Amino acid sequence: MKKIVVLGSGESGVGTAMLAKKKEYSVFVSDKGTIADKYKKVLLHNDIVFEEGKHTEGKIFDADVVMKSPGIPDKVALIQELLKRNIPIVSEIEFASKYTDAMLVGITGSNGKTTTTMLTNHILTAEGLNVGMAGNIGDSFALQVANETYDKYVLELSSFQLDGIVDFAPHIAVITNISPDHLDRYDYKYENYINSKFRITKNQTAEDFLIYDADDEAIENWLKNNKVKAQLLPFSLEKSFDKGAYIEDDNIIINTNSNLFTMSIAALALQGKHNTKNAMASAMIAKLLGVRNNTLRESLEDFDSVEHRLEPVLKINGVQYINDSKATNVNAAYYALESVRTPIVWIVGGTDKGNDYTSLLPLVREKVKAIICLGLDNSKIIETFGNVVDFMIETAGAEEAVKVAYKVSEKGDTVLLAPACASFDLFENYEDRGRQFKDAVRQL
Repeated sequence: MKKIVVLGSGESGVGTAMLAKKKEYSVFVSDKGTIADKYKKVLLHNDIVFEEGKHTEGKIFDADVVMKSPGIPDKVALIQELLKRNIPIVSEIEFASKYTDAMLVGITGSNGKTTTTMLTNHILTAEGLNVGMAGNIGDSFALQVANETYDKYVLELSSFQLDGIVDFAPHIAVITNISPDHLDRYDYKYENYINSKFRITKNQTAEDFLIYDADDEAIENWLKNNKVKAQLLPFSLEKSFDKGAYIEDDNIIINTNSNLFTMSIAALALQGKHNTKNAMASAMIAKLLGVRNNTLRESLEDFDSVEHRLEPVLKINGVQYINDSKATNVNAAYYALESVRTPIVWIVGGTDKGNDYTSLLPLVREKVKAIICLGLDNSKIIETFGNVVDFMIETAGAEEAVKVAYKVSEKGDTVLLAPACASFDLFENYEDRGRQFKDAVRQL
């Protein structure tokens, strides 16, 4: 019996443990922290051996294969020792993909990947296709492979998940965009992070497709200097193509296989330049998979937006409160600031991942009247924007930040939570941060 050790007991870890058990592996789950009750129940119910609060090296080094949760960096001593001993380390995505014949769509990017994944799933489901949505979203891919029989999967993939792939090969890969993010995990080298994103196409063949943003400098430069086997399908707001997606007279034009689809940008449910690009990527996937034009058009018109992504919460005394807790990097915060048309009270800050805020300066000068810091260390934010806005204050929680925002905002303003940072200093994750913000707004 092959032995698998699962490091980390979150969604991907427990999903992998369940699938491995089904495939008759001997399974051991090890978590240095505490295992959440809901996951502990699943492990106990399925008679899966686990430990928490420690890593027993003797048991871990006995593994034939190790599945490492995406949150664990490669630099950790335990991982380095596993590599030294030549024990294979894979991601959940890699492990699960070996046990399904389903057609895979993989979507990555610094921003927009959740929206593009959910929109694609919405379109394919509306067409009546038997499709599962997994990866960085919902139930883990491994758990769905263990329990479901989908023909197709739409997978939202982070760079951390892609770092652990060996043979994983999506039929359709999407790179929505690339901007500096998670540089603390990539030795503060942007090129390492870019290479990580392009791992999504490394096992693709000439039968497969890579959909990408042709306006993105990092993507374009990488493609100039590296060979890709997959067929390239670019999308752009500025250029036009024989094959790909582009804009003409305020219409989106999609041409994947001489089957033309056009639609007015004004009719899209999701507005804003970045959302037009998300719609282009999703529409190209849909056309490659034979979705009918009327289904595609209806789906793009009626899609509801994603929680914690430019989510309107309430309007109070003429002030609009917007939750964009998912803006965990500078580029996402840029989109958020760009999309708001009124004076902004900006709630920003958290765990800095090596951020450079200078690209936000023009927008902050033009639009932001007050900055409310929401992090334990706000020195870089204060240093960058201290001379640019009239009012700046540090707060220690969502409730305090919202109360201050209420005091300094006036009718016609927007209070925008767009942290540009991870949430782990004060919150469990970006969802927790977003929900606490929304709760605080509702209590005003």
